[in-house]
Amino acid sequence: MDVKGQILLQRVMERLPDDLSALRLEAASEGFRFIERLADAWNAGTTIFDKPGEALLVARCDGRMAGIGGMTIDPFDATALRIRRFSVRPCNRRQGIARILAATLLSEALATTHRITVNAGTDVAPAFWESMGFKRVSAEPHTHVLGQGSAAMRQEP
Repeated sequence: MDVKGQILLQRVMERLPDDLSALRLEAASEGFRFIERLADAWNAGTTIFDKPGEALLVARCDGRMAGIGGMTIDPFDATALRIRRFSVRPCNRRQGIARILAATLLSEALATTHRITVNAGTDVAPAFWESMGFKRVSAEPHTHVLGQGSAAMRQEP
């Protein structure tokens, strides 16, 4: 897709990368199952990131998978897109990979929608998503929204 410094972003199209297992194991060791759910949904054919506006990107650094992030139609609001299955390997954190991955997903998404949601699922995730322009919201099922809110959602200060 695009090389930014030593970071290469690749769109996942037909099958998941062979080297997803390292990221899957590391996420599981941190107590997260979302990479496992990514693989399960992909293999079942239920979420393969192929609808308009959807994408699954892998970030590679020196040829190794450094992170992954996806964008799907929000299952709770068909007019919005939702960032999901977003993770950077612990050894690659604090190198700008998450920011490049998120910015690329957002740039593509904003061409098709004016509303993007995310669930910030870790202690550090809210600050990251807020630095990317997302606003914290009080309504479930999302923690943060970028773009137009809905009448049912109230932004917190």
